Amino acid sequence: MEVFVIVTVLWVFSVCIHEFGHAIVAYWGGDHTVREKGYLTLNPLHYSHPVYSLLMPVIFMVMGGIGLPGGAVYIERHLLRSRWWETAMSLAGVTMQVPLILLIALAFKVGWLHNDPESLSGVSLGFLLQLEISAILLNLLPVPPLDGFQAIAPWLPPDVRERARANANVGIFVVFIALWAVQPVNHAFWNLTYSISETLGVDREMSYVGWQTFRFWEHR
Repeated sequence: MEVFVIVTVLWVFSVCIHEFGHAIVAYWGGDHTVREKGYLTLNPLHYSHPVYSLLMPVIFMVMGGIGLPGGAVYIERHLLRSRWWETAMSLAGVTMQVPLILLIALAFKVGWLHNDPESLSGVSLGFLLQLEISAILLNLLPVPPLDGFQAIAPWLPPDVRERARANANVGIFVVFIALWAVQPVNHAFWNLTYSISETLGVDREMSYVGWQTFRFWEHR
């Protein structure tokens, strides 16, 4: 259960960083309402959404060990000064996750954390690293409502953009099914995730053991 608690707490922290990234760039770009909404406080209560903050992230983490950023900040896009600002705001969330990934990788590189399946900290942070990497890869897909789509949306014809956003729930459902039911997609996604993790110095075994231990209810 320790791994579950450590990973969950740090994951909530990373979600706050992700959403803060969106908010601060939106603020710089002209949407000053984010301050009134409390988005510049790093308070997770201001970033919550019943489905995207609770249900979907838990399902993704339990079923496949995939990190799905679960916050929801509502940006007044019409207040942003340009399409470039809108694109920058959309990509700011995943950008904010990169320093956390590099910090965990550094801890493994210098020996503060070890690639040892018996190490609580190593397993926990190894699994968290996998979640962060998978979250970035997933979020950069050009599928609504993910950030990859939001980044290109300002440059699309208005009718195409609005139709896509109206069907956002379908988009995330298709991604969900593809990752679990279409083996070539599943293999490609995880091979890329593990390749990045191993390049950063973390064995894929650490991620797997972390995911198994995270599901503590299966070991009782």
